[in-house]
Amino acid sequence: MNLALKKGWLPALTHLVSNVLSYVGVALVNTAAVFWLFVLPVYIREGASHPYLSLFFIVALPAIFIGGLLLIPFGMYLRYWKETRKGTYPQEFKPLGWENREFRNLALFVVGVTGANILVGGYYSHATVKYMDSERFCGLTCHSMIPEYTAYQDSPHRNIACVACHVGSGKQAKLEAKLNGISQMIATLLDNHPRPIPTPVHNLRPAREICEACHWPEKFAGYRLHVLDKFAQDEQNTWTKTVLVLAVSGAAATQGIHGFHTAPGVKVEYRSDASRQNIPWVRYTNPAGESVEFFTEEWSSAEDDGLELREMDCMDCHTRPSHQFQVPGRALDEALADGVVDPSLPWIKQRGLEILRAEYATTEEAEQRIPTLVTDYYQEEYPDLFGDKRDDIERSALGLVSVYKRNVFPEMKIGWAVYPDNSGHTDFTGCFRCHFGKHESADGQKISDNCTACHQILARDEPEPEVLERFGIKR
Repeated sequence: MNLALKKGWLPALTHLVSNVLSYVGVALVNTAAVFWLFVLPVYIREGASHPYLSLFFIVALPAIFIGGLLLIPFGMYLRYWKETRKGTYPQEFKPLGWENREFRNLALFVVGVTGANILVGGYYSHATVKYMDSERFCGLTCHSMIPEYTAYQDSPHRNIACVACHVGSGKQAKLEAKLNGISQMIATLLDNHPRPIPTPVHNLRPAREICEACHWPEKFAGYRLHVLDKFAQDEQNTWTKTVLVLAVSGAAATQGIHGFHTAPGVKVEYRSDASRQNIPWVRYTNPAGESVEFFTEEWSSAEDDGLELREMDCMDCHTRPSHQFQVPGRALDEALADGVVDPSLPWIKQRGLEILRAEYATTEEAEQRIPTLVTDYYQEEYPDLFGDKRDDIERSALGLVSVYKRNVFPEMKIGWAVYPDNSGHTDFTGCFRCHFGKHESADGQKISDNCTACHQILARDEPEPEVLERFGIKR
């Protein structure tokens, strides 16, 4: 086919576009167009189920396309400006044919880029969509959430996608998630987000939309055996166990933890401060529709306290179901029970707590200092033991590092106990926000603080609880 055009503007454009900036622009336009074509079928078919796909399809790809379109004429203008200043701008141009080197280079470049984009885009466009739906994208790429991502990896919801809990269903929920995600991405890029990142208690999706998609509230959960391991701060790190039976129950029941709070017809409302840790007023409505208000001595009235009114749901107790951060004693007890830290090392519980609670400017400093502090201690205080059990001591030192890195992130200003977990009352106030005997109604009723309403203690701080032996449980 004869493409020769001896005169006209096309040969001039071909000449002017032959520069690095314009070639980059051509590549960007081509890449965006090819990826757009590959992603289009996925967007039409599954766009509603991929909360962040619209960001890629409607925002990212058009931005790349427009950026490329702007680079092409900018590069052409720069070449024209430079050549006219130097007096090297051609008065005549070769016709558009294969013998025209500039036309040939441009054609080969476009064909090469298109072919590469088709080969690469066919795979990576699908991989990109899949990656944007992954927990790594949420926790490590799009947001500054390494602490949350680390805790998530060690949670019961490890195999549940982030978007399943944090986005919700419906177009409005997805639109809100996209807009919020864009602001968070910008904050990450500009590095101006708060440290530590506050728990989003006020914009989490309602538990009925999220939790109850998997956790059927009417299902009777029965009774659960719970064993708490504890190591004393003595030379032997004396290991004791507390055994509880938790009356979890279910929403269909009228007793037990869930039955008291979520049975059909039951409604619990409360007023609290912004952190939801101080609750001076509670209103309980029973299945018969009868309501009772309980309040502490500090409570005044709804009109002049400005506290938030909220209906209780799962998230009020299960504050951080997928992002739990432990207190140092609990974390170290678990590491000792699991053998991550050797419980036979003298004073390891006490010395380990001192080391874990120390201040380290960065995670890197903690990784360097913690092993040194452990090995130096045993080398000085127990030189013979250090010679015999050096491998165990060094392994335990690394175990302490792992405990620290699981819960403390100096760069994000996250120390021990920054994020309360209200599913209990041993490490944080939790249940005692309401069940501590100080909420009283006008007629003298009190919110129960009877321990046996929620659990029975079968053994308390015993080295070898008989009940575990009867059940054949060895720990």
